[in-house]
Amino acid sequence: MPTVAAAIAENLRARGVTEFFGQSLPSLLVLAAEDLGLRQIVYRTENAGGTMADGFARVSGRCSVVVAQNGPAATLLVPPLTEAAKVSIPVLALIQDVPRAIRNKNAFQEIDHRSLFSGCAKWFDRLDDPDRVHDYLDAAFRAATSGRPGPAVLMLPKDVLDSTAPAVPEHLGPAVFPLDRVRPPEDNVRAAARLLAEAERPLVVAGGGAVSSAAGTALARLSDLAALPVATTPMGKGVVLDTAELSVGVVGNYMGPHGVSHGMREWLAGVDTVLFAGSRTNENGTDGWRLFPPGATFIHLDIDPAEIGRNYPSLRLVGDVRTGVDDLAAALRELDLSKRAADRPALIDRIVHSRIAFEAATAAVRASTRQPLRPERVADEINALLPDDAVVVADASYSSIWVANYVRATTDRQRFLLPRGMAGLGWGLPLALGAKAARPSAPVICLVGDGGFAHCWAELETAVRERLHVVVVVLDNAVLGYQKHAEIVQFGRATSAVELGRVDHAQIATACGAHGHTIRTDAELREALSKAIAEPATTVLDVVTDADAYPPITGWETNSALTGLKRD
Repeated sequence: MPTVAAAIAENLRARGVTEFFGQSLPSLLVLAAEDLGLRQIVYRTENAGGTMADGFARVSGRCSVVVAQNGPAATLLVPPLTEAAKVSIPVLALIQDVPRAIRNKNAFQEIDHRSLFSGCAKWFDRLDDPDRVHDYLDAAFRAATSGRPGPAVLMLPKDVLDSTAPAVPEHLGPAVFPLDRVRPPEDNVRAAARLLAEAERPLVVAGGGAVSSAAGTALARLSDLAALPVATTPMGKGVVLDTAELSVGVVGNYMGPHGVSHGMREWLAGVDTVLFAGSRTNENGTDGWRLFPPGATFIHLDIDPAEIGRNYPSLRLVGDVRTGVDDLAAALRELDLSKRAADRPALIDRIVHSRIAFEAATAAVRASTRQPLRPERVADEINALLPDDAVVVADASYSSIWVANYVRATTDRQRFLLPRGMAGLGWGLPLALGAKAARPSAPVICLVGDGGFAHCWAELETAVRERLHVVVVVLDNAVLGYQKHAEIVQFGRATSAVELGRVDHAQIATACGAHGHTIRTDAELREALSKAIAEPATTVLDVVTDADAYPPITGWETNSALTGLKRD
C-alpha cells in the first residue's frame, strides 16, 4: 500500500493536477509528487506562492494547489487566500502540521491553524486518519470548486504522511470550476426577462463572477439579442470586449473626467433596471453605492445567495452566471423585443459619443512625450502593442486603474487580472507568474508601481528559474502615489511614508538573470516593450514616470488640493 504522501500525489494526478506551487515542504509529499512527474513551481516567499496559485486558477479554470510548512509559512498564506476568498477563486492549500503525538505541546512552529484560516478559508480540516485521505481530498476539492468557489485548507500531520494509505479510487473528477452549473429558478428568470424587455433604460453590470463562469460569449449574445448595454466592474474587465458597440466600459469609482466611461455617468444616473451578473456590488464597483439611482429595479444573478440583496433589494437569480445568462436569453426570445430594438440606435450613438469624448479628453496626455513619462502614455503604448492572446496583469492601487481605463480588451482570447478582492500591494508579479504557468504560450504583461514591486522583487528569480517569462512594466515615480494623493484629499497633506528612495529596478532584474532596461522616453518604451513581448525571457522595464500623475478617481478631479498638481 502507498504512503499517505504518495496517495495524495496520485490523487492530485488523477484529478488532472500537473503542477503545484511549493517550497519543498511537506517534503514527503513534494518528493512523492515529483516522482510522479508533477511539477513543483518553487516560489521564494509563501505569500507570493499563494498569489501565484490564485493567478493560475483564474486563468486555467482549475483549482490550484499550494503547499507550505506550518507556522510562519502558513501565516503568510493568509493574505493571498483572503484575496482568493473575496473574489471566489478556488485554491487548495496543503499544509504540513506537527506530528499527532506532540500536538498541543508547544511543538516547533505549532499554532492554532484553524483560527488562523477562519477568516479566509471556505473549508478547513486536518487529516488524522490515513485511511480517509481520499475522502478528505475529495471534500476539499468539492468545497473549493462548488457553490461560490474559494480556498480550502487541509492540514497534514507529518507522521500521517508516512503512514500507509488506501489506493486511489477510480473516476475522480477533474478539479475544474464551477463544479456545478446551477440554473436559477425558471419563474424568476422569466420575471427578470420581462423587466429587461420592458425597461426604459436597462443596464447589465458584469463582475468577476462572470469571468470565472466564462460567461463572455453568453453575455455578448444577450446584449445583442435585447440591445442591452453591458458595463463591467474592475474584476469583470475583459468579459465583454471594450470595442463592442454596446460595451459601456469599466464603471465604479474610476469614472472621473479622464475615465474611459466618464461620458456615460449621466446616462447611468437615469437607468431604471440593472442586472448584476456575478458582482459583489462592492464599494469600488458602485462608486460607494452612489452610481445607480435608488429608485431603479435591480436583478441579481449570482452563485452565492448571500450576495444577492446585500446592497440592493433585487429579484433573486441564484445560479451560475453563464447558465443564468443563457436562460435569460432564452426567456427574452419569447418576448416582444421591439422596444429594445427601437432604442438600440440612440444607445449606440450615446456610447460612441462617450468614447469620442474620452479620446479627445485624454489625447494630449496619452500622446505626451514630456519627461518623466505619464502613466497614461505608458498604458497607451501597452494598448497599442497588446497581442490578441495576451494576459494583462495589474498590481493593486493605481496600476489597476490605469489598466482598467487605458488598456482595451479587443479579443475574447485576452485576459485581465486585477487583484480587487483585498487590493494588496505586491500581488501583480506573482499573479502574472501564476497566469504564465497556466497559459505558457500567452504573452503576459504586468503593470506595477515601484511601491508594490518592492514587495516581491525576489520572485524575479522565480520567473527566471522556472522559465515563467513575463514582461514587467514598473511605473517608477519614487512615491506611493495612491497613498499620497488619498492623504492629500482627506487631510490636505501627506505623511512622511509616501516618499520612496530611487531604486534601479533594471539592475535588480539583471542580477536575477532577467533582462532589465531603464526607460525615460516614449521612443525607448516603444522599442523595448515591442522587443520584450516577442522575446522568450523575463524582462523588467523600469519606466521613470511623473510622480504627480493620478488616475480618474471620482471626486479627486474637483479636489482643490490635487488640482494644483500637473495634469498634462
